[in-house]
Amino acid sequence: QVQLVESGGGLVQAGGSLRLSCAPSGSILSFTHMGWYRQAPGKQRELVATIHIGGTTNYADSVKDRFTISRDNAKNTVNLQMNSLKSEDTAVYYCNAFRASVGLSAWGQGTQVTVSS
Repeated sequence: QVQLVESGGGLVQAGGSLRLSCAPSGSILSFTHMGWYRQAPGKQRELVATIHIGGTTNYADSVKDRFTISRDNAKNTVNLQMNSLKSEDTAVYYCNAFRASVGLSAWGQGTQVTVSS
């Protein structure tokens, strides 16, 4: 059973920044890819950004040039730096870890990000 612990959410004014972190119970390098998703009230969960074990990153169009996903191998965390936040970024953000060899997809408990305009 993979546990994912998220941190870093909170309340910020529009134009501000937040940094989310996700710490899995196993090595971040044991997952095919890890990423961040978000779900706003009344909407479906959507992809925000992913990072492949090889280092390739992928972003939703709505966050390109504002958000950056990265790995910290020393701290065993995957991070999401969010800059120039907008009110439409308000959502619960979830960390995901995927291991292709066993078809495992694990989710964190979610962390609330609220951007006030």
